[in-house]
Formats: sequence, structure tokens, C-alpha cells
Amino acid sequence: MVAKTKKEIVAAHPENPYAEREGLVYARVSSKRQETEGSGLQSQEGRCVHDLHSIKVSHVQTFADSYSGGGDFMNRPAMREMLNYIDANPHRKFVVIFDDLSRFARDVEFHLKLRAAFKARDVLLRCLNYNLDDSPEGRFAETIVAASNELDRHKNRRQVIQKMKARLDLGYWPFRKKRGYDMPLHPLHGKFSVPNAEGLGIVKDALEAFATGNLARQIDVARFLVEREFWGRQSADKCITQTKALLQDCFYCGDIEYKSWGVVRHEGKHQGIITRETYALIQKRLMRDGVRGKVRKTASEDFPMRRLILCHCCGIVLTAAWSKGRSARYGYYYCQNKSCNLYSKMFRKSDVEEGFKSLLVRNEINPAIEKVLVTVFDRVWGQEMRNVEWNKSLTQERVVALRKKIHELAELSRKTSSDMVRREYEKEMETAAKEVEGLDAGARLHDDLDTPYRTALEKAVGLLKSPISIWENVNVYEKQRLFFFLFNEKLPYFPGEGYRTAYSLSTTRLFEELVTTNSTDVEMGGIEPPSESGRKFTSTMRS
Repeated sequence: MVAKTKKEIVAAHPENPYAEREGLVYARVSSKRQETEGSGLQSQEGRCVHDLHSIKVSHVQTFADSYSGGGDFMNRPAMREMLNYIDANPHRKFVVIFDDLSRFARDVEFHLKLRAAFKARDVLLRCLNYNLDDSPEGRFAETIVAASNELDRHKNRRQVIQKMKARLDLGYWPFRKKRGYDMPLHPLHGKFSVPNAEGLGIVKDALEAFATGNLARQIDVARFLVEREFWGRQSADKCITQTKALLQDCFYCGDIEYKSWGVVRHEGKHQGIITRETYALIQKRLMRDGVRGKVRKTASEDFPMRRLILCHCCGIVLTAAWSKGRSARYGYYYCQNKSCNLYSKMFRKSDVEEGFKSLLVRNEINPAIEKVLVTVFDRVWGQEMRNVEWNKSLTQERVVALRKKIHELAELSRKTSSDMVRREYEKEMETAAKEVEGLDAGARLHDDLDTPYRTALEKAVGLLKSPISIWENVNVYEKQRLFFFLFNEKLPYFPGEGYRTAYSLSTTRLFEELVTTNSTDVEMGGIEPPSESGRKFTSTMRS
């Protein structure tokens, strides 16, 4: 027998490319539901571990993602964790194994970037369902497969959207359940939204209280919900966006709408927890809040009531102008609506403006109401100060967590050998540092809230004691702001009558109701949450 040369022996028994490497398994499913209810992750891990044993590579760790779609691989928590793990162990050699190219990436651009990221770390890749080949032909074929996976992802997304839009058109909510609702499986309707105890209790009470004015502002609704742990442990001012979305959502009155997909508002199959009339009142109040305080640049010192009063016949705002007489000019307010019975009917400037001043005089508060005002002011101010202190404690906790995160990222950045990964760490560090800077600045602003209380109280009491004195001593822009502070909406003007007595100052009427409806509310009221027996919000101090 002829002895084989060393070259022939090496050719017959090629060196194991995975020798002295450690195995990392990457598994991915498309959603949390697949992660918790299915066995996709376990089956992927089992196949990969079995393959590692077959190539005599030890299994060190598994990184599992539940992330849908394509896009930047750094957005996947487990993928980012795996890259960090590799960077933290620069002297060890790894092979990363996964069962299919679609698990690796479903986007051609990021597939190639992820391949380059592993190559920069000297990590070998192994796919169970595809033979990775670094030859030109192999890279070309791999790109084609990645493009096919991307196409499948886009087609699947289109089909899902079409089916969900069809459900919306039929009156069903196809997304995750709304707060205040459960989504049990119905034998006829499939997944069906049904109000739960939270919806019929907390959400319903909050929406109805805002509609009736018992919760006067969006921040009051947010505090009401925070006190009942609806938004979790966070300050009310950080929940304003979610609270406004809750108030604007027609789902809670039994309707369906999804503007992003062109689904206009229509009746849903689910049961609403408030009436459509209540929802309409909420939207009216939100619109009024948006308009309130906006001052037109065309406001005229000559006609301070222009666009603040309405024609009682058609509801259109009155305008104003000067009329030239034989020896002088005369001011008039009038309606411009040609279809109105009062079109071009003139109301003398003196009648309109003096009548409004008389309305202000009639609505000066009495001493009993002044006491209620001071009590309310004290309690609301105390609540604000407690909120400030709570926000400070939350801010301090957040700052400590961010500084710890910056320190950890700095350590990881120092240890990594990849410039690309180092830049990602530096971006995260910069973002965290900016947040810390902003939180520190906000904390310094809170430190300045020590003494304005008495000054603000004196101004509030002075305004309600004599609104006419304030009105007569400010310019037209301040008059318009003052008007929308004193009144909920623009006032109708009646020929011959002026302003009817039913239209009183909203602020004065509020405190009168507190005194006349139930005087015990002054004592039981507003900082603590009302008892179960008081859930109808009759004249609570929180208003």
C-alpha cells in the first residue's frame, strides 16, 4: 500500500471550521402571542442545539426575540443583547446558529448589514435551512432569498391590513383590546369587545365627569385616573396625551373609526359605556378648550366685544364698524349673515358694551362664595404641591437609573472592538445624557415654586370680587383672554334685552353651586378620591 502524502490526508479530512468555537443560538417569532402560546421558540432552539452537538460545538446561550417585520436589527432586543455579549467577550470565538434565513432578517438592506456586523466580530454563521456560502455565486443566491423573504413580509402585511380593515368596516375592533374592555372569543362574532368592570367603573365615571364639567380640565381627568392607578404609577402631567386620546375616542360611545386606513366613524357591534350625547359634549368641551385663550390679531380697541358675542337668531358672531353721521361717527355691532332675519340690524356700541359691563357687575361674588373660593384654592394648591413633590421623587429615580445606564454603556463601549457598535453605544449614551440634563433643568424650575401662592390667591379673589375693574383697565387682547376665563363660551346678544340673566360667569356660577347644593362638600371634598357613594361627582371640590 502506497503511503498518502500530508496534502492528501488534509484533503481527505478537512479541518473543522467550527473547532474551538462556542455556539450561540438565535431564535425569533413574530409576536408575544406566538412566544407565550406557541412552541416556535422551543422548537427552533431544540433543532439548533441538536445541530451544534452534531458539529461538536458546545451550546453556551440562546437569544430569543419576539419581534415582527424587517428594519434595523438593533431594534430587536435579543439580537442587540447577543451582539453586546459577543463584544463583552472579545477573546472568545463564537458560531451563531439559526434555523432559517427569515429568522435572521426579512429585509435585504439589514440582512447585509447584519452579516457585515458578525463578520467584523469574526463570528461564523450557520443556518439549518440554507447553506451559507461566501463565494460570489453564494452571496448572490443569498441576496435573492433575502429579497424573497422581504417580498413575503410585505405581501403578508398587505393581506393582514386588508382583513383587519374588513373587520373595521363590519363594526369590529381588530386590534388589541381597549382599556376598559375585554375581548373574549364569541361563537358568532369571533373576538368581540365587551366592557369590563374597569370600563363600566373608572373609565365611564371619568368620561361622564368631564362631559358634565365636574372634572373641569384634562389634567383633572388625568389625576382622577392616576389616583385610581388607571395609568400606573406616574404623574398626571405625563398622562395628558393618553388622557386626551381617551376623551377623543368614539369607541367608548359604541362607534368605530380608524382614520389611518380611511375608515370613517360608524356604528360598531360592541356596547358603548357612554351615550353618543355624552361623547358629543366631551368633544364640544375639548374644542372649547382648544379655542379658549386664542386672541385674534384683528382685535380692535374700538370694539372690544367684536367676535365675542353672537346673534341670538342665527348664532353667528357679530362684527362691528363705525358709521359716519353729519357731525360725528357712531359705532355699531351687527350681523353679517344674509340669511338671518337680523341681517344688517344695527346695535349701538354703547348698548352692547355697557350691557356687558352691567353683566360683570351683576356677577360679583358675595362673601360666602369668597370663603369657598379660598378653601378650594388652598386645597388645589396643596394638591399641586404634592404633585410637584411626587414628580421630584420620580425624576430623581429616573435620573439615577439613567446615570447607571450611561455608566454601563460606557463600559460596553470601552470593551467593544467594533466601531459601528461603539457608535450605537455612544448614541444611546448621548440620548440618556440629554434626558438627564432636561430632568435636572425641570427640577430646578420646580425649586422656584415657593411663594407665588398668596399673590395668585389675591388676584383670583380680586378678579371675582370685581371683574369690571379688571375689564376697564386692560387692553383689548387682555380683555379677550379675560372673557374666555370668565365665560365658557361666546354670549348671544338679544335686541332690546342685551345679555339675559341666565348667562352668568362660569366661575361665579361654579362657586355658587358649591355653596347652595351641599355645603358639606366643602369639608369632604376634593383632594382625596371620593367614596363609592359619591361616584356621581355632585359638586365636589375637584371641580
